[in-house]
Amino acid sequence: MQFDNAYFITGTAYAGKSTMVKLLAERHGGILCGENWHDLYPEPLDAKEFPGLCYTRDLKDWHDFIRRTPEAYETWIDETAKECEILELRMLPELCAQGRPVFVDTNISVETLKRIAAPDHVLIMLADPDVSVRRFFERPDAEKQFLYRLILEEPDPDAAMENFRKCLLRINSRERYDRLLSAGFPVILRDETRTAEETLALAERIFGLN
Repeated sequence: MQFDNAYFITGTAYAGKSTMVKLLAERHGGILCGENWHDLYPEPLDAKEFPGLCYTRDLKDWHDFIRRTPEAYETWIDETAKECEILELRMLPELCAQGRPVFVDTNISVETLKRIAAPDHVLIMLADPDVSVRRFFERPDAEKQFLYRLILEEPDPDAAMENFRKCLLRINSRERYDRLLSAGFPVILRDETRTAEETLALAERIFGLN
């Protein structure tokens, strides 16, 4: 199945994906599928089918989340991304059937995107791996600030922060960055001198929405 009226943005943390899908939806009267939009899946998830997503849903002590090893964190991230892809692919047909453009901050892998979307309907946005890690807690969203507070509550906050930064380094590695960079889709690199409006113009040009 190809989603002809869906426009997908994937990439690394802190690259501006959420901002772009929001601006694109506003500018073009589209449907917004922002960060973690799969959370709107209308049915309860089965922990046997979606162990990654249900890990946080069923977590008793959130301190266990930040205490995991970098290896365990990376495994969970990859597992959860695959589960999010399943949910997104289940939800997209109904959204696309409405006839409006759909702008998706997506977890769908580049391999799957090559099957379901035209090349000019996919955009990869990348931030330097160091930026993705160093500026992780600068975002004001509640989830990241919640994790920051958990780290500060640990018996040794400095050691807890160092461990979590190692987790972030695993999922924001140069290898993952290079793999996305060479995936074959158009790429926008984060540039601190470029305004959001200028980045929007680049995205519109790539998607043929000028």
